Amino acid sequence: MKFEEYRIADGIKTSIGKLGYKKPTDIQYKSIPAILKGEDVLAIAQTGTGKTAAFTIPILHVLQERKSAKLRPDGVKCLVMAPTHELALQIEDVFKTLGKHTKVNTLCIHGGVDQEPQIAQLKKGVDVLVATPGRMFDLVSQGALKLSRVEVLVLDEADHMLDLGFIKDIRDLMYHLPKRRQTLFFSATINDEIKKLAYSLVNNAIRIQISPKNPVAKNIEHAVAFVEMDHKRFFLENMINNHPEKKMLVFVRTKVRAERVKKAMERVNLESDTIHSDKLQAERESTMRRFRKGDLNILIATDISARGIDIPNVEYVINYDLPDTSETYVHRVGRTGRGREKGQAVSFCSTEEKEVLAEIEANLGKPIQRLELSKTDYQVIVDTTEDTTDNWKLLIKEAEASKDNRRKKKKK
Repeated sequence: MKFEEYRIADGIKTSIGKLGYKKPTDIQYKSIPAILKGEDVLAIAQTGTGKTAAFTIPILHVLQERKSAKLRPDGVKCLVMAPTHELALQIEDVFKTLGKHTKVNTLCIHGGVDQEPQIAQLKKGVDVLVATPGRMFDLVSQGALKLSRVEVLVLDEADHMLDLGFIKDIRDLMYHLPKRRQTLFFSATINDEIKKLAYSLVNNAIRIQISPKNPVAKNIEHAVAFVEMDHKRFFLENMINNHPEKKMLVFVRTKVRAERVKKAMERVNLESDTIHSDKLQAERESTMRRFRKGDLNILIATDISARGIDIPNVEYVINYDLPDTSETYVHRVGRTGRGREKGQAVSFCSTEEKEVLAEIEANLGKPIQRLELSKTDYQVIVDTTEDTTDNWKLLIKEAEASKDNRRKKKKK
């Protein structure tokens, strides 16, 4: 079935056509009809399979129909919750792109920026509100945001939204929403505990699960190299130099470590930038824009960027540090191999990370290809670095100084 055969507003079909999409993906094919019928949905699908459009298209159609028939009372009609600023902004962009030829208004609110422009926009009228929990609750508590007319609630990256960090926020949110509403959960992974919580918040939800036995897209190739922690920077340098034109997303475990790796790349004259929660929102948005456009090829990130972010043409995901959980590995590597593109996921595994590697392989259901290195090849990579600095106390001081500078900027 092609998109042109769906009973959706012509304006939405026009936008879909301009994007070059003709047939829905599996998750879109199974989700769109159910959402159009007003069903609650719990949808689980691999990263890069078009989950955002799977709920955006039917929601836009329903709201457009009601506005055209002048059946829509004032107030936010759809609330989309996302765990990070970056994901929230991306969802807003999808709604605006697909809804360009409709009368549906979309606004994203998040922390880290002045709230007054957001409040002013809400007063003008908003149909779809995309929000992170913190800023949303701030505006609700101030009386600047009312959710009593919400008809559709969407939790994107639902497993993260319902984990221990967000479950209280979500339960508090229910007090502000009408009991009669449509609730949609979308995620790439979900465990039994989160599943129970999700079902407690819906009514007879339809469960849609695509490729449940294969959590990662088949067009991603995985490889792992056994590299000791102190040598990882040399192997990243080697990787970048061997693939100078490739776009790489490098994941590290902590914010301090992200800045430390960036400094290491600077010392060997390789340009990179970082994105993590210590950076100002304006800095994060600027860095993401450069990376999306291709003005920046190497982005070093903490797991704030592992969830749901759709960045075009990321050829390599480098797990500089292995993640804490196998689920996070799935989200990280899903930043490459989007849609029909091919992707490479390369991990550096130190001795102390081998247990995590075993957990990741168990979740994938197969071993990850080993990049075999002889002792001689390994030593050549370490010895041929342009970095002659091996003073880790100096590196730590540099990282702390960078952190202090960011704090001063925030105070201003």
